[in-house]
Amino acid sequence: MRLDSHQHFWKYNPVRDSWINDEMSVIRRDFYPQDLNPLLSQNKIDGCVSVQADQSEEETMFLLEQAEKNSIIKGVVGWVDLRSPAVEDRLQYFSQFKKIKGFRHIVQAEPDDEFLLRKYFCNGIKALKQFNFTYDILIYPKQLNAAIEFVSRFPDQPFVIDHLAKPFIKEGRMDNWEKAMTTLAGFENVFCKISGMVTEANWNTWKQSDFKPYLDLVFEKFGTKRVMYGSDWPVCLVAASYKSQLSIVENYLASFSESEKNEVMGGNAKRIYQL
Repeated sequence: MRLDSHQHFWKYNPVRDSWINDEMSVIRRDFYPQDLNPLLSQNKIDGCVSVQADQSEEETMFLLEQAEKNSIIKGVVGWVDLRSPAVEDRLQYFSQFKKIKGFRHIVQAEPDDEFLLRKYFCNGIKALKQFNFTYDILIYPKQLNAAIEFVSRFPDQPFVIDHLAKPFIKEGRMDNWEKAMTTLAGFENVFCKISGMVTEANWNTWKQSDFKPYLDLVFEKFGTKRVMYGSDWPVCLVAASYKSQLSIVENYLASFSESEKNEVMGGNAKRIYQL
């Protein structure tokens, strides 16, 4: 089974979605499963994991509603306030929905680079394990050092790094990112999505070779059993079509064995998210 482990749906709201600036006008509209379905079919992708883009429980319910109506959505990574004293009650509530697989917080937008280490946030992370929920880590490279300390505190919690932690692909830099990702890969409970790469490159002039050093590092350190493909559609559309962003990964994997390709292109997502 080929799976897209990371994509989004939304009903566009100019206030809530103010992060979509003028340069990203191509995605200033609604995106629903009926928009994604033909793209998955054309590219022989059997299903997807839908990930939150707004920090509200309404967002989580919206994604779950879409998942109930559309069989292409195999799982949902939603949002819940992990800092809340009532977090266990909220996790208990969401555990009734078969397709909820984990949660995410948009840590990259937090002004505190050590947000992940805050006491109340960690209390929420501690509660995830009893419900078998994953946690997706969305950060910038400047937050990687905190992420290392963060994952070290929860050795039994499955973590997924979104978008390779957004390295400086446009500038061709690896510096602190390379060292920190190598350290993170040493934790067996940490996985990595090769997703969101085109938006970290030059949107207009990127080429396949821009991504090779970053993919080389991820595969060398995480191995093929802890890496999974994701499109980051529709955000990727600011820099590439669905087929174009997929071709980056498929071309890179061309020399891999069939079993390794199957792991990266769906098997790992199925296992980690229990799809």
